[in-house]
Amino acid sequence: MTVGTGRPVVGSLLSYLAPADRDFLLGRGVSRTLPANTALMHEGDPTDHVLVLRSGWVRVYSSTKDGQVVLFALRGPGDVIGDLAALQPDWTRTGTVETLQRIAFTQFRIEEFFACLHDRPAVAIALLRQMTVRLRDAEAARVDFATLDVAQRVAALLVRLIDMHGRVEEAGLVLRWPLTQQDIADRIGASRRAVARALATLRERHIVTTGRHLYVVTAPDVLRLFAGIVPNGT
Repeated sequence: MTVGTGRPVVGSLLSYLAPADRDFLLGRGVSRTLPANTALMHEGDPTDHVLVLRSGWVRVYSSTKDGQVVLFALRGPGDVIGDLAALQPDWTRTGTVETLQRIAFTQFRIEEFFACLHDRPAVAIALLRQMTVRLRDAEAARVDFATLDVAQRVAALLVRLIDMHGRVEEAGLVLRWPLTQQDIADRIGASRRAVARALATLRERHIVTTGRHLYVVTAPDVLRLFAGIVPNGT
């Protein structure tokens, strides 16, 4: 697997930067790689650096006192890790970050990252845009949890992921992501068994097909209706 700079995911910091600004930012930090299943950060640790992913994916999660895992997000190429705590130096890490596959990233000390924001306003604006995307996603997840059943929450999550990261292929809208049923369960606050039943229902209705790290939405408007979302153009 390549460990260069991959195509930035939609809504990430690097996706909002012009090539010259992207090169400026990545040139100011230290390039590193790590293998799969490695902890990048631990919840509760003090803050001393910021990472910008260049390739590969990580999962960001928190563990409750009773041992339940809450998955905040999957982050991929172009995403910043550790920026929230870095903007508030007296905060500790709000989540644990683990690699899902081999990754390449650029590491900055906090003062180096702040210097980039001051020296290149385009980088600061891109960081704000990334934060607005994450805030919108967090708000949507809270609404889903309060108003939808498990099957609808699974459908709503797939709609958001397809809208942001899916690609149009002959089979339908395709999402190739390292997203397991347990990840979905941890993200929407449900059991793995309930998620499996929800995906089975979507498959039986020929709305979605699934494979290893593969989700294909064959009937996107139906999936939106299933999730209680009005399809575009209606």
